[in-house]
Amino acid sequence: MSATGPSDAAELRPEAQARRLRNGIVTLVVLVVLAVSLLIAVPGLHGVGHVLTRMTPGWLLAAVAFEILSCLGYVLIFLTVFDRAPIVFGARVALTEMAFGAAVSLGGAGSIAVGAWLLRERGLPIGQIAQRSAVLFLLTSAINGITLILFGALLGLGILPGPQNPLLSLLPAGFSVLVFAVFLVLPRFTERRARARKKGRLATLLFGTAETIRATRRLLTSPDWRLLGAFGYLWFDIAVLWACFRATGHAPPIAVIVLAYQIGYLANVLPIPGNVGVLEASFVGMFVLYGANATTATAASVAYHAIALWIPATWGTISFIRLRRSAHEPLIPRLSREERAKARAEKR
Repeated sequence: MSATGPSDAAELRPEAQARRLRNGIVTLVVLVVLAVSLLIAVPGLHGVGHVLTRMTPGWLLAAVAFEILSCLGYVLIFLTVFDRAPIVFGARVALTEMAFGAAVSLGGAGSIAVGAWLLRERGLPIGQIAQRSAVLFLLTSAINGITLILFGALLGLGILPGPQNPLLSLLPAGFSVLVFAVFLVLPRFTERRARARKKGRLATLLFGTAETIRATRRLLTSPDWRLLGAFGYLWFDIAVLWACFRATGHAPPIAVIVLAYQIGYLANVLPIPGNVGVLEASFVGMFVLYGANATTATAASVAYHAIALWIPATWGTISFIRLRRSAHEPLIPRLSREERAKARAEKR
């Protein structure tokens, strides 16, 4: 990551002017996509005001607070993975990714692409961006899997209240265990295939995949308090849905909320702006399957989606605008953990 900005003379060069024009066009495109996606989302949320008037305000305020904590959790784990990014800059990139992910809903691909562009513009090597973005994606996905295994097993074994149906508890948990098993053995398989290929793009890709998975595994198993950011990112967002149910006065068991949330969010892969309507339908369908009241589930899901859409989208859009205004300011990379430890030792 570059530590100094371009000189005045460099900015007068034609290639520098062309780069600034290209970045300006990309900035405009990103803002237009965000704006259009949010505008399309409005009709699907026009009934939220009526829903909210029947809900307990205190629980809705709690839901808003939980969503803010979820955003901060993502910022923390982003800064953990991109450990050399300056804190303010990294936080703004993370919030921009959240805004794009909330408004555009492409299964995370769009938000990663926007974050990669912002990081590349500031000088981070494209290979490093791709590797660490993949680590971030795998790490947050692993937390989802761990949560699904934990609550699915607890529900299936009767430790937590809820429907005692193995298909709704042990089956999702078992599938996550299978995915984790593949995750653990995949590096050996990809490296074996890469050695057989010896050279070429495929071999490079296979070796890179193995290293990315190992880096994710190291982060996941390291005793680092910042890993709480990944858990907070997911668990506080689930808490938003729980608080919205509490606002209706009829909340299903926590295991039901967690499992319906986890499975219902598979609808996020559909390329629909804001995922409006699709996510609510997916949630309601899952909650009804788990035995919850359809009317209550609909009210809670609509309120949840309003909060989970607008808070990250608004906060992240502001962050993106701030990033564009400071696009030509120099960045000073943070010291790595080893460098900080060495600096402390030298002071002693």
